Amino acid sequence: MDSHPDTIQFAGDYNLDGIILHNHQNEGLNASDEGVDIQKLVIEMNIFEGIERNAVTGSLVIVDSVNLINNLPIQGTERLSFKLATPGAHEESHIVDCSTATGYPMHIYKLTDKRQLNEGTVTYTLHFCSREMMRNFRTKVSEAFTGTYDQMVTKVLQDPEYLDSRRTLFFQKTRNQDKVTVPNFRPFGAIEMMQQKSLADDSKSAGYYFYQTTKGFHFRSWESMCVDSRGNPRPVKQIFNYMPMNVTDPNLVDLTKIEHDYRSVEKYKFINNFHDVLDNQAAGTYAHRVITHNLYNKSYKISDYHYHNNYAETKHTDGSNPAIVDTPVDYDDKGVSDYPESRVTVMPTTQFLHNEDTGAYGIDVEQDGITDAARVSQQMQVASGTQLKLTVKGQSYLEPGDVIQFNIQKVENKTNTDGALDPQFAGRYIIMKIRHRITNDEYVQVLVCAKDSVFKPYTQYSSKYFPGEKLPRERGRSQNIAWQDIVGTDFMDGY
Repeated sequence: MDSHPDTIQFAGDYNLDGIILHNHQNEGLNASDEGVDIQKLVIEMNIFEGIERNAVTGSLVIVDSVNLINNLPIQGTERLSFKLATPGAHEESHIVDCSTATGYPMHIYKLTDKRQLNEGTVTYTLHFCSREMMRNFRTKVSEAFTGTYDQMVTKVLQDPEYLDSRRTLFFQKTRNQDKVTVPNFRPFGAIEMMQQKSLADDSKSAGYYFYQTTKGFHFRSWESMCVDSRGNPRPVKQIFNYMPMNVTDPNLVDLTKIEHDYRSVEKYKFINNFHDVLDNQAAGTYAHRVITHNLYNKSYKISDYHYHNNYAETKHTDGSNPAIVDTPVDYDDKGVSDYPESRVTVMPTTQFLHNEDTGAYGIDVEQDGITDAARVSQQMQVASGTQLKLTVKGQSYLEPGDVIQFNIQKVENKTNTDGALDPQFAGRYIIMKIRHRITNDEYVQVLVCAKDSVFKPYTQYSSKYFPGEKLPRERGRSQNIAWQDIVGTDFMDGY
């Protein structure tokens, strides 16, 4: 690019000074020890990261007129280095740094979609991933771990015999200590065992996420993405706005055009919005009965989880605004959280398994059932909660786990010009996934974001399912139709 690297020419501008391919010999195409710059051959670059992905992956769509495949040659063991940034970004946490000098190069592992465009040109896609993903498929973990779960995960991630990662691990301390025996699992599989049993040191949340972004690894709870260690809401990384074209938001009048464009949403789509009550009821989001049987003292315990009673014990994206109200949903005047048998789980646990008077979570064995139910509910609140897909201009400092603000106005009134926001779908979201899409023209990001609450609390309506004084019928009626004729009249009176 001819402009100064710190000057943004337009929203979607970017700095990418080379995409370098390093093969095992560095021969062919006048390659040097620094590799071959293939940026001019790349028509599209994609990078994928998310809180449910253990590793960063990506792809390069290449139009090849120099026979790169055979001249290097490409066989799936090459490395790829590049540095992507929004102009003006200098901090390490604001740059997608996969360079060999200051970052961590990616590894090519597959070539697909090869086809001939014309006599002298072919197109194909190169797929790449982080080094740790390659290590995951090359090593196994067989070890008994002791200590806190964050210590165990650190060991698997950094041990030279396992993932041997050189990347920074950003972690939230766990409060429970335990002994975990990993029986010949892949490293990511071993970490998955640990993250399910992890309990946050500074909250009551259960279950962690382990994921890699372009800035490093993260081991943390959903709650830690919503608030800091003091319980204060985490600052918003970016505000995105979507509104009708004929409406001007008074809050945006002081922005420059570039700032305005960076905040603007090109298009959006709600993937799901927490209204599949049937699915959530069956999955244990609202209510869950866990029956734990203690193998040590031959006893059992029934623990019932209640979504509304437990909601305020943990932090959420938009504060304590549950995504569903607790009003009665049937003639028995019970809410969705009052049916613990909507999901029943039998869970084995034991004391003194490792000479410690603790259960499956490394805490009091009596707490295993309710802790497991809370973990399942939290996972489902995120997975089945409000999920939003946004297409925005690329901003290299955004990463999964960040908080964004989505401003969408009410749509029921076309004359709504006061900037009133949608009471349910506006508000704070956590970035779940990012697709970075870089072409010759611009840098675009596709964000998948989620929330486990609503922007404004719902109004609690009636405390009765049927608010009238008299129910339609106390009980259902049965009628025998075995002796009806074709017109529906009984021809055997008194049968």
